[in-house]
Amino acid sequence: MSSIFTISILQSALELGFIYSLVVLALFLSFSILNIADLSTDGCFTLGCAVAASMTLAGHPVLALFCAIGAGVLSGFVTAFLQTRMGVESILAGIIVNTGLYTVNIAVMGFSSNLNLFQCDSIFTMTKDFIEKHCSAGVYQFLVTDGWYRLILVAIIVIAIGILLGAFMSTRLGLSIRATGDNTAMVKASSINPKYTITVGLCVSSALTALSGGILAQYQKSCDINLGTGMVTIALASLIIGETLVGKKTMVRRIVGVIFGSCLYRFIVAVAIRVNVPAECLKLVSALIVAIAIAFPYLKNKAVFAKHRYANIAQRKKGGAC
Repeated sequence: MSSIFTISILQSALELGFIYSLVVLALFLSFSILNIADLSTDGCFTLGCAVAASMTLAGHPVLALFCAIGAGVLSGFVTAFLQTRMGVESILAGIIVNTGLYTVNIAVMGFSSNLNLFQCDSIFTMTKDFIEKHCSAGVYQFLVTDGWYRLILVAIIVIAIGILLGAFMSTRLGLSIRATGDNTAMVKASSINPKYTITVGLCVSSALTALSGGILAQYQKSCDINLGTGMVTIALASLIIGETLVGKKTMVRRIVGVIFGSCLYRFIVAVAIRVNVPAECLKLVSALIVAIAIAFPYLKNKAVFAKHRYANIAQRKKGGAC
């Protein structure tokens, strides 16, 4: 058992969990807040990865992430435009954009199915060089030799974005976006344009998704055209896990739950790999995790109902005996 739960497994699971938590935050904004099923997530994630990889190859690792964010905004705008201006249903709009992004992504990658970034600088190598130049030998040993600098870097990025997202959702525009998801008719009656709030919400959501793909490209030093396949399903599972275990009473709690759910999901997958689950079975493991995560709230409510029911039956029997 001790060989399964090692520090290296926890470390890698947290690193990937924080990176993918940006996708979960994006799905939280579109699915939970706006009540829109955005199925363009898979293609948008690969778009961010492709744009960041191409810019990193050109020698601009920091600019690459901002370009990925910009590409994500454009993707979200197209999805929102189809919904709000063209009358296309949200699910169909996501499918259309996701299909079109395949060609866009492979064109961004120079019509190659993968890109190699092993010889390129990234935000991670830049951080490593900074630590080497400005920190003591003991700090260098802990952060670089033991590999903790990657986790600290992605944690700082995600926490900063989580704080910014929480602050944004407390602004007038953020509250309007939240209201749009709750009751569109009420928003219209309040002289708020729901088309505008939906567009802003989907642009922010897609920007987060693309940023996650850009960071992952530099983290694993490669980009593949099929990297985003199944991303919306994984993000949905992480979202439900976080909201179920942490709760969703306040916005801060929901954002923390999203990040926690993503890390927990990645830890479960890492453990499955550690116990030598065959590579061809990992999709099945992921499907089981998703199914359990989605069904858990329902089963939890059924268990609470059954508990109250049996308690009432026992109370009645006790009363009848008296």
